[in-house]
Amino acid sequence: MENDQYRKEQKIIEKNEIEKEIELIKTIIRTKEELKVANCNFEYAHDDLVDYYVYQIKANQAKLDYLIKVAKANGIEVDMINDIKFRLWNVEEVS
Repeated sequence: MENDQYRKEQKIIEKNEIEKEIELIKTIIRTKEELKVANCNFEYAHDDLVDYYVYQIKANQAKLDYLIKVAKANGIEVDMINDIKFRLWNVEEVS
């Protein structure tokens, strides 16, 4: 009886292949933006913040390298058209 309270109430819905590709592309775009912001912040960092932004840059670059490797393995090309298309799509979702 005690374990009944920990049982899942809803099944997890599996994403189809197109949704997975879209999510991967969105994650790549988001990571590129985070990398760009970290690079900009590094330019103006002082003292201990320099180390922080170096860490952020390295972490985001490693994440981006991995995501691009996964995308290539799945035959996904992230070109400028997809980049622009998904950026506009994100703006529409927020509005």
